[in-house]
Amino acid sequence: MHASHSPVSPHATTTGARGLDRLIAALRAPACYPHAVGNVRLLQTHISCILLAGDYAYKIKKPVNLGFLDFSTLPARRFYCDEELRLNRRTAPALYLEVIPISGSESAPVLGGGGRAIEYALKMRRFRQDALLDRMARRGALAPRHIDALALALARFHAGIARAGADREFGTSARILAPALQNFEQLRELISAERDLALLARLGDWSAREHAALAAVFESRKRDGWVRECHGDLHLGNVALLDGVPTPFDCIEFSADLRWTDVMNDIAFLMMDLIDHRLPRLAFRFLNAYLERSGDYAGLRVLRFYLVYRALVRAKVSCMRARQPGLVARAKREIDEEYRRHLYLAEQLAAPRHEALLIMHGLSGSGKTSVAQGLAEALGAVRLRSDVERKRLHGLAAEARSGSALDAGLYAPGASERTYTQLAGLARAVLAARFPVIVDAAFLKRSWRERFADIARGAGAAFAIATCTASPATLRARVALRERSASDASEAGLAVLERQFATAEPLAADETAHALAIDAERNAGAAEAAALARRLGLQAYRADSDGRIRGNIRGRIGSVT
Repeated sequence: MHASHSPVSPHATTTGARGLDRLIAALRAPACYPHAVGNVRLLQTHISCILLAGDYAYKIKKPVNLGFLDFSTLPARRFYCDEELRLNRRTAPALYLEVIPISGSESAPVLGGGGRAIEYALKMRRFRQDALLDRMARRGALAPRHIDALALALARFHAGIARAGADREFGTSARILAPALQNFEQLRELISAERDLALLARLGDWSAREHAALAAVFESRKRDGWVRECHGDLHLGNVALLDGVPTPFDCIEFSADLRWTDVMNDIAFLMMDLIDHRLPRLAFRFLNAYLERSGDYAGLRVLRFYLVYRALVRAKVSCMRARQPGLVARAKREIDEEYRRHLYLAEQLAAPRHEALLIMHGLSGSGKTSVAQGLAEALGAVRLRSDVERKRLHGLAAEARSGSALDAGLYAPGASERTYTQLAGLARAVLAARFPVIVDAAFLKRSWRERFADIARGAGAAFAIATCTASPATLRARVALRERSASDASEAGLAVLERQFATAEPLAADETAHALAIDAERNAGAAEAAALARRLGLQAYRADSDGRIRGNIRGRIGSVT
């Protein structure tokens, strides 16, 4: 690894395009490398050349100045190689190995040799391209376990990275607006179809209004420390499954403005990409797993703005690719379809979901959490889980074990009231962000159920109760098994269950009008999800065994007004 050097004067010695061509041609020879190489394969982007040689990849930055990045000088290219190494080792240390000087001459280069460096290369470990999550998604191999692991890894990553201080401009309302406006300016120059231009204009108006409405929220997000040195380009194609672990790589090194952003902007890219791959259920699974770990439910207020922004970034990139010279007609049609898909996806994402609040109801062991998980994915809802929030109030992670006895610790007098108060505040925040919300708690007291019915009425949201039932024998067997495994966020054991049997207040006649009974002896399925969707005025996302949506996610689900 080399120490970072800041870019210097643009008049410093540079390698021109022809010199780079000679260098790359020379590096295609296997003998250039100090390790076993069969043949050398060249990949190119508009800013880099990547040489795939044996077990390694060598990335060389092109001597270009595109305005938003400047690699035109050798010191600049070294600096950004060092930055790319530093930043990506945060999430993928096994992939990013070192920055290597290239000495000798363009026609006879020496990797890692002494003498004056003529260029620099970032050395990385190679991996199979079918390990990329976008390819896994296309072939139906992306599973819930991958999504859960990725959400956990990203929540930990975001928790540990640097935060923008008050003395830095990153994350201010003006800095957030600038790239959004640039998207529209660049897209207007690239789009010719009148229908698309009209939609772009509506999206521009929506983005301006949404940004203005969120100005104070953006400022509070920065003040509260949610603007951090993020990944910046977190889509499925920049995550690889390595040794069974989803591993983000290839973060943005060339622009501090694009990298120093709200963590929700990072999350939005992945969520948008999952939806674009026709996997909205996995998108909401990802969102909920991330929120449970991070606790950043306040971030939902800005999520929709960033979802639309990310879809438009993808539309712009596709438009730029469509203008590349030498494209065959079929490739151009496919790229045009990709751009229009993202443009219309931006329209869908701008439309808020119908406001709805669903509460779970049932004794410990009745399957509420499993049912709520499936419903959150099927209904595109945010789930709030009492077991997780109860521990968060006590400063504990979800998987931590408190060893609390009945009437002590997590279950001390007043603990449940504090938990339901916390859930109520979070439910109001989710509804204010215009997302449906599912509250996963026992709700064994009528007063608690009434409180959330009042929240729904106050927000103008639909309200329903999903009540899970099972035989006492089933409940006791499930709780005993969970107590022995100690692997769930819930620590409610048999003593808590017996207390619930004695004190639970059943649904009253006026409550049953809002309730749907779910037999917890089996898992809730599509029929229950569809019934609750009808009650709540929502669209249910259907999925077959590979998780792919068979509903009308491609259809219009709302319009920009």
